[in-house]
Amino acid sequence: MKVIKKKIKLNDKVEVVCGKDRGRVGKVIKVLRDNDRVLVEKINMIKRHTKPNMANQQGGIIEKEAPIHVSNVMLICPKCAKSVRIGRKSLDDGSRVRICKKCGESVEASA
Repeated sequence: MKVIKKKIKLNDKVEVVCGKDRGRVGKVIKVLRDNDRVLVEKINMIKRHTKPNMANQQGGIIEKEAPIHVSNVMLICPKCAKSVRIGRKSLDDGSRVRICKKCGESVEASA
């Protein structure tokens, strides 16, 4: 199996580039590294018919997000506000950060 570089992280803002939700923007809520998939908030919604259980007393039809392949999303740069490709850059202290290929700025979440 081909290894895809880990360019998308939790809480990143991404845009869907192909599929039924093309053009929509959302926040990554879960990253599934084993399958190279991500869960994006309010994107790729599916309906599940559930039986009543202890967690859900009533049962019924539940709408939830389904995973989407990581190749179908692009990160949105916080500086230039466009969907961009991601590069890596080593800093002086030895740490590596993700950078925007368009503007050259870091796309890491400011903590």
